[in-house]
Amino acid sequence: MSSSEPLRVAVLGLGSIAQVVHLPILSELEGVHLAGVRDFDDAKARTIAARFGIPRVFRSDDEVYAADDLDAVVVATPNHLHAGQAIAALEAGKHVLAEKPIGLNVEEATRVLAAAEHAGRTFMVAMNHRYRPDTLALKPFADGGELGRVFLARGAWLNRKVRAVRPTWRHRRATAGGGALIDLGVQALDLCLWMLGFPTAASVACHVHPGEGIEVEDTAALIVRLQSGAAISLSVSWSLVASRDRHYLRLLGTRGSGAIQPLSVFKEVDAGLIDVTPPLPTDRENLYTGAYRRELTHFVRAARGEEAAPLPVDQIELMRILGLAYRSAQEGREIGP
Repeated sequence: MSSSEPLRVAVLGLGSIAQVVHLPILSELEGVHLAGVRDFDDAKARTIAARFGIPRVFRSDDEVYAADDLDAVVVATPNHLHAGQAIAALEAGKHVLAEKPIGLNVEEATRVLAAAEHAGRTFMVAMNHRYRPDTLALKPFADGGELGRVFLARGAWLNRKVRAVRPTWRHRRATAGGGALIDLGVQALDLCLWMLGFPTAASVACHVHPGEGIEVEDTAALIVRLQSGAAISLSVSWSLVASRDRHYLRLLGTRGSGAIQPLSVFKEVDAGLIDVTPPLPTDRENLYTGAYRRELTHFVRAARGEEAAPLPVDQIELMRILGLAYRSAQEGREIGP
């Protein structure tokens, strides 16, 4: 691709994530032409296309894949469609950014990654928490051994309970693959594993709480024992009765600790305990949209050949752990490999 040519992008699926982050950010990014959208609801697609000044509304997924005037596709559809749509787009020669999860299980993840490798195109999974300024500031402390040996990562993503919500695809097992664990947990667990260098799990123990009037769990708690001897403790919920959502991560090491949010890093030295929390750049944009902007910028630059984006093979281990977690919750016991 010529450096003077814009990356021509289409968005598949026009739910909240597309409307809140993908479309607004892509419409502003330098070197991007937001060329088209596709949704099962044609009327909604036309309305949204008009709002963002998008020239084309595709009538089918196949029309998106066959379009010679498209370079890349963002997959922002319900979970059960991610793998199939990503594979079809990759096989058609498109670069792909897929919303998380990569698929519903290890088998789907493996097929997507094989398709990306065969196609030789950029493929990324939208793990936007990796692009937050606080997580980017904390990770070097874990990677560089400044915290000593990190033996525990504690994470949580607890969303404030909203009553009288009409069930959507997220609340059906066939379309979502699960509940809060695959919705929130896939991101929170990915962040914990990423901070630790994506070690292999030795066993998983998980408990879930069934949601009211829905097919899937609204809360999950799990312990992941790692082959390295470290562990991950994770809690996720759609049902926090509180004034606001809670999201945090804490790393415990033999010589220090680090946490978000807020960002804090402490080290133990001969003279005692010292606060080594790095300053964060001032950013008017909130952490959520700012992280997506950095991630989408990375995707665009990688698709244009300006940055590297290694295949996210770590997603196979992530999906394996999630599969073990659901099996553990179903059988009521810790599950090994």
